[in-house]
Amino acid sequence: MTPDTAQPGQLAIIGGGTMGADIAAVFLAGGWQVHVMSPSASTREGLPDRVARALAKLDAPPQATLQLGVHATVDALPWHQMTLVLESVTEDLALKQRLFQQVEPRVSPDTILASNTSNFAIGSLAQVLQRPQRLLGLHFFMPAHLVPLVEVISSVHTDPALAEWAVALMKGLGKMPIWVKKDIPGFVGNRLQHAMMREALYLMEDGVVTAEEVDVAVRYGFGFRFMACGPMLQKEMSGWDTNQLVASALYPHLHNEAAYPPGMNQMVQRGHIGMKTKRGLWQWTEDSAREAKANIERTLQAALALLKAAP
Repeated sequence: MTPDTAQPGQLAIIGGGTMGADIAAVFLAGGWQVHVMSPSASTREGLPDRVARALAKLDAPPQATLQLGVHATVDALPWHQMTLVLESVTEDLALKQRLFQQVEPRVSPDTILASNTSNFAIGSLAQVLQRPQRLLGLHFFMPAHLVPLVEVISSVHTDPALAEWAVALMKGLGKMPIWVKKDIPGFVGNRLQHAMMREALYLMEDGVVTAEEVDVAVRYGFGFRFMACGPMLQKEMSGWDTNQLVASALYPHLHNEAAYPPGMNQMVQRGHIGMKTKRGLWQWTEDSAREAKANIERTLQAALALLKAAP
C-alpha cells in the first residue's frame, strides 16, 4: 500500500552534499520532515545554511528549516518513522549497495527506498535487497531545488504502483517528473544531454566552432525555443516530413564515436577540469566562479517563474 501523497511524510536523505541539501529543501518546502545523514562534520555544519538559502529561492517560509534534522551516523536516524529513504552519496556502486543493505533491516516494510544515482542501473542496487520491489530511482538534476525535471526510474523489480506514487509525489512538490519505465544506462535526461554534448565536443575538436559559440547556439537557438515547447511538439508544428528529409541527409554526418574526443581527454589528464581546478575551457578564480554560479541560479529562477506562468 502506497502512502497518501497529499499528506507530508518523513524523508531520510543519506548524503548531505550539494544534491542532498537541495533535495532536502524541495521536501521541506512541501511540508515534509527531513532527516539528512552525513559522516562529514563540515558538511553537517554547513547544511542548515545551504538548505535555508535554497528554501529562500523557493519562497518557502523560513520556519521550514525547523523540520530539518542533521545526523552523523546511520544509527542516529528514527528509521521506523520514515516514509521514504533517498540515497544521494558518491557514485560508488559498492557504497550504495552497502548503504541499502544497512537501511533495509532498520525501516518498516512499507518504507519506500530510492536512489538519486545518475550512473548505475536501479536493478543493480535492488539486487542486494530482501524486498527489491520497494526500490526505485528518483534522479534530480542540479541544482535540484530549481530544475523542475525529476526522473522516476523503474527496474524490472520495482512495483509499478510505487513508481506511480513517486510521480504523483513529485508533481505535488512542484516538480515535473517523467516515468522511465526501462532501467537503461543514463536513463533519459543524461542520454539526451550526452548525445548533444558528443556532437558539440567533436565540432570543437574539428575546429568548426568555439566553446563560446556552442553555448550561444544552444542558449539562444534551440535551447531558447525549448523553454516554450519540447522537440516533439516543435516538430509537430514544423512537420515530420521536413524532419525526415533533413535527418536522412544529416544523420550520416553526425558524430557517433564511442570515445571521448582526444583534445578533451588531454585537457582532463592535465587536471584542467573546470571551476574545481580554476581551469578548464576557461580560466577561473574564486570570485569569477562564484559570480558565474550566482548568475546561473538567478537565470534559472527567472526561467522557472516563466514556466510556472505558462499554460
